[in-house]
Amino acid sequence: MNPTTCADILARVRSARPLVHHITNCVTINDCANITIAAGAAPVMAAAPEEAGEMVGAAGALVLNIGTLSRDQVESMLIAGVRANELGIPVVLDPVGAGATRLRTESVARLLDRIEIAVLKGNAGEIGTIAGTGGRVRGVDSGGVTGDPVETARECARTTGAVIAMSGATDIVTDGRRVVLVENGTPLMGQLSGTGCMAASVTGAFVAVESDRTIAAAAALAAFGRAGERAAAKASGPYSFRTGLIDELFTLTEDDLAGHTRVRTIDGL
Repeated sequence: MNPTTCADILARVRSARPLVHHITNCVTINDCANITIAAGAAPVMAAAPEEAGEMVGAAGALVLNIGTLSRDQVESMLIAGVRANELGIPVVLDPVGAGATRLRTESVARLLDRIEIAVLKGNAGEIGTIAGTGGRVRGVDSGGVTGDPVETARECARTTGAVIAMSGATDIVTDGRRVVLVENGTPLMGQLSGTGCMAASVTGAFVAVESDRTIAAAAALAAFGRAGERAAAKASGPYSFRTGLIDELFTLTEDDLAGHTRVRTIDGL
């Protein structure tokens, strides 16, 4: 995977400005909307079951996030997700806290059973739980996985049929065969709530314009990580980093991304 590919996809996001429909959590909904705009796309947050299916028809991608889960929200996700599948619109699922409670784990299983997920973006504990290989989750925080993280991500891709984007110090993106390791990012991302949610939003923007979901997800995480690196260089703490993260993604040039993307590929990408 060539770094210029990441820059090319970013340019296409900014040119097409795809609408990204979110059904997401109340903790980070505003950050998700703003990071989507900063990436060059357009957000809409429409969670009511009465409009979720209709709204997704206008979108280039659908992002689902179970961070503040409710029964009604899951029903909206199912309506929107099924409709997105019918229309060929890619669906990104962030299984926040899967493994922490039975409700969350069962809700993710229900979504995966009914909806074809394009990209499943989660932390190591969530991905290990869904793969059935052993994941540790406390609240919404990852306690890691048992065994090799790359093999856990591959197994999750094979189990779910989705591209897996496992976040961490090194992000792992795989379709079960090809693997991309994304090394952009900063430890400050772990000191601010919502960076995982925002990464899913950026991923939604990228999969809206790139049909190879493995490449799209890796490019999205590289761009988000590069914005984080730039923001961290100027931040005095987590909250100034939050502001800087949005600003730096907004002002990130394609040349900067092409010159600073750090990805390693396994198995032929």
